[in-house]
Amino acid sequence: MDERRVEVLVAGAGPVGLTVAHELARRGVRVRVVDRAAGPATSSRATANHARTLEAYHQMGVLDEILPRGRKAENFSIHQGGRMLIRFGTDYSRLPTRFPFTLQVDQVIVESVLRDRLAGLGVPVEWSAELCDLEQRPDGVAVGLRHADGTREECTVPWLVGADGAHSTVRQRLGLALRGDSSETWLVADAVVDADLPADSLHWLHADGGPVLLVPFPERGKWRLLDTAPLDRDTSPEAVAARFAERISPALGHRVHVEEPTWLSVFTIQQRKIDRMRAGRCFVAGDAAHVHSPASGQGMNTGVQDAVNLGWKLAQVVRGHAREELLDSYDAERVPVGAALLTSTKKATSLIALRNAAAALLLPAGLGLLGLLKPLKRRVERKLLKGMSGLALEYSASPLTAHDARAGGVRAGHRVAFSAELAANCPGWRELHELSADPRWILLAFAPTSTDRRAALDHVARRYSDTIAVRAVAERTEEADPSAWADPGGALRAGLGVAPGDFVLIRPDGYLACRGALVDTPQLSAVLRRAHLVPSAAVGVR
Repeated sequence: MDERRVEVLVAGAGPVGLTVAHELARRGVRVRVVDRAAGPATSSRATANHARTLEAYHQMGVLDEILPRGRKAENFSIHQGGRMLIRFGTDYSRLPTRFPFTLQVDQVIVESVLRDRLAGLGVPVEWSAELCDLEQRPDGVAVGLRHADGTREECTVPWLVGADGAHSTVRQRLGLALRGDSSETWLVADAVVDADLPADSLHWLHADGGPVLLVPFPERGKWRLLDTAPLDRDTSPEAVAARFAERISPALGHRVHVEEPTWLSVFTIQQRKIDRMRAGRCFVAGDAAHVHSPASGQGMNTGVQDAVNLGWKLAQVVRGHAREELLDSYDAERVPVGAALLTSTKKATSLIALRNAAAALLLPAGLGLLGLLKPLKRRVERKLLKGMSGLALEYSASPLTAHDARAGGVRAGHRVAFSAELAANCPGWRELHELSADPRWILLAFAPTSTDRRAALDHVARRYSDTIAVRAVAERTEEADPSAWADPGGALRAGLGVAPGDFVLIRPDGYLACRGALVDTPQLSAVLRRAHLVPSAAVGVR
């Protein structure tokens, strides 16, 4: 590829690198993607795609290709001594979403969908191209690439994204220290298990020596098996199959047959992170920035969210739609997420690997009582969901967030969240659901009927057409112009917590940046400056 045409080089073609490349390319940025591997991964790794990630897939426009190829998991069951002690469900009433479930689908499928989409945007993945060196310069990054035939390529790109995994060359060359510790060693394998278990649930089995976790695959009878017990020396497929059968059978109360795994891995749990994710014109994302326990399936999900956050910001800067200061918010928003993630996954690891000698006696009684106390059980379900789904993540402390004194509705820095039922039954919410795939910011103006309000709305629409999708919203048809959204009864306005004549500004990733009065021109201008947005070239202002 002609290096003069490349605006961003992405190192790493896993789900994180592919996501950031997709978000850049669909916004018109010229991207190059390289990976040291000889070709796409064929073995399964991550499988859990939580609700917030599914929302991101919708915004990216790829959900319809991923959803039919997965299996919905909506429960968590605990077994011991041949009994199912409890079955936790999912309660999304406090965290509304259009996708109230975890989708179990192979990471290789997600990567395949994203690669195909990128190819359609004119961005093929370059395999056997290893980034081996980099040097930052004032106007770009000098990069050394090593190809399969041993030849070395030198090129300079304006921006570099390192999505090259836990052993990231980009992170190492930037001198970003991965701090933390390692703990116990676990065994994970993918195998067909002859056991009569509901496939809409994860299953935690209390077994001697340490629990076993079973996670469903879309394929009938196939499970991901995670063993927390100390390992034997023999990790051949035959020995691993026998080991799992021996450990699972007593917990389920009947003999279970486990086929030889199609994939297995022995790994030591790492809990590490870096203190910053940007260094000049270089960024790191996903496992290159934070590695942690696989407990609760957060790795790929957090990496995808890193990539979405970085992708829209970097695209706006590259395209000249925002000032470079916008990129500082990537560090400000995502570094705390990585830190919080280590805390939550440590807790999840401790729960999954529960080895307390008293657990065998206490579990049946404790969980039996919890099953009888329905309100308490729902509280536990909501707590589990809050930590796992990604829906509780918010950016209240972000430099892009402007707080207001309005009570109720969506608070600044939080997701603009709504259920599928609300989107289906309320025209305003349905319009917002459809518009959420637009790569721009969204400015909604409610009942902008006065001359001043209409002038303010037209001013923003004209000056920021490349950056902001502007929509008027009217509760009564007589107020509406032909382009306005209908919001009968004010369901959308009330849900957002604003009054007639107000506006809301929603970020490209679906978080509320600000609410205010449309006629308060200084406030609206201040909000747009806070977001570092630049007026469109068409109005002759830079």
